[in-house]
Amino acid sequence: MIPLPEDIAIVVAGHGSRDPDGVEQFERFVDVVRTRVDGRIVEHGYLEFARPTIDEGVRKAVAAGASRISVVPGVLLGATHAKNDMPVEVQALQREFPQCDIRYGAPMHLHPSVLQLCRIRVVEAESRSARITPRQDTCLVIVGRGTTDPDANSDVTKLARILEEGMGFAASFVCYSGTAKPGLAEGLETAVRMGCSRLLVLPFFLFTGVLIKRIQAAVDVITASRPNVEVLFAGHLDSHPLTADALLDRAREAFEGKALMNCSLCKYRTAIIGYESEAGAPQQGHHFHVRGGGPDAASQASPVAAQPAAPLPPPPVPAPAQGPYEMHPIEEKSFEIIAAGRDWSGFPTEQLEILQRLVHTSGDFEAPDNVFLSKGAPAAGVRALLDRCTIVTDVTMVQSGLRRALIAQLGLRTACLVHDEETKLVAQANGLTKSAAGIRRAWLKFGNEVLLAIGDAPTAVEEAVRLIQEQGWRPRLVIGLPVGFVGTQECKERLRRCLHVPRITNKGTRGGSPWAAATVNALLIEASRIPQK
Repeated sequence: MIPLPEDIAIVVAGHGSRDPDGVEQFERFVDVVRTRVDGRIVEHGYLEFARPTIDEGVRKAVAAGASRISVVPGVLLGATHAKNDMPVEVQALQREFPQCDIRYGAPMHLHPSVLQLCRIRVVEAESRSARITPRQDTCLVIVGRGTTDPDANSDVTKLARILEEGMGFAASFVCYSGTAKPGLAEGLETAVRMGCSRLLVLPFFLFTGVLIKRIQAAVDVITASRPNVEVLFAGHLDSHPLTADALLDRAREAFEGKALMNCSLCKYRTAIIGYESEAGAPQQGHHFHVRGGGPDAASQASPVAAQPAAPLPPPPVPAPAQGPYEMHPIEEKSFEIIAAGRDWSGFPTEQLEILQRLVHTSGDFEAPDNVFLSKGAPAAGVRALLDRCTIVTDVTMVQSGLRRALIAQLGLRTACLVHDEETKLVAQANGLTKSAAGIRRAWLKFGNEVLLAIGDAPTAVEEAVRLIQEQGWRPRLVIGLPVGFVGTQECKERLRRCLHVPRITNKGTRGGSPWAAATVNALLIEASRIPQK
């Protein structure tokens, strides 16, 4: 967040509520805003139903010495109150205090911080359930306020779509507790009929009040009438530093004359839920063929005189050549030494690529004696790679150790979720390590079509085994080779005895990210030797 200039005072403009709990929460939110800008003049006011009014809040700020005042709606979306009623108040106040510069800010809208708080509420609701239900079997129900302004109503649908795609829900459904359709009861009934085993209801409201209590009552009714469907109530956003930061951003924008509009949610500009890795990524055009008289240029022709064509971007880097992996001469010499360095006759041929690469990685000819490969595990791993399953790792060191040329050649995707913001939230909400939470998220995000490579965290192996045994997860192959002294030997033994999936592990405390990466690389090399269609 860009700091707000120190000479700007803030008046948080609320609608007001007949419910004392709602007024109390709004004023608690104003206190949170004060803590984010220590020492600055921060006042508040309401349109109706409570005191002070907005004009009283501004007068109080002026009396305290403020000359530049940002009046910011303490509401989520821009409907009639934010578009008409509050701006009229600000215009009248500017005429009343011509010596002051009074600006009106935009509503918080779908500010990235608001989206992050929505995600927190979702994760908190999931953690309160005794069940672990994949999001592929969860319908997210967003309940909006509902207004006569279709623009504000459509923003609720936009929020639902962002959360559905970014967090991996099977579906999303939008209903409203106010004047818009579908209404609350009708919407919940429709969402149930979508066939998911869980509904997760998220009210898109800042504060409690009459409508929030109405939503809670409707959730209780649907819960009692549909015992075969689990219904989770996420609760409203409430006062939080993230929404306070969103409001302060709007206060700053009011004096900068900015309205970021959709740019504030551009995935290349800011970290949006589910697309954090694309923030700051280079943007590459896909329509260069129409430039400089390309094949589609005729349809783009202008009646004005032609202008010199802009320089074309450099051609794309060609894809790696297809074909089997070729060793570097030094690597080839190393494997000649490894092949001659011990008796390999007791090992099945299909295991040799993996076992010899573990010797190459560890420098230990005795390492293969403690390695366990379930029957058919190497073939299962190669098949998974040829089917382009996602390679999931517990830490970035395993991911970094994979051979990039072979990954590109086979058209594969790798994923390591341990450092994602949502992984941190899941870990905190469920009492897991981040490594274990990353494995849980991989199950929820990718399902069974994964090759799992764990080289660091015993807790990641423990979580994978638990999900396999209790939730029916079936990764195409599990490689569990963590290193260490706490829980390491025990988790490997549990994986070895887990008969539900193909698996590769070892005995003892040895292992680590290089071992896990070497095992996957062996499978990549074997896969590259199979002719591709």
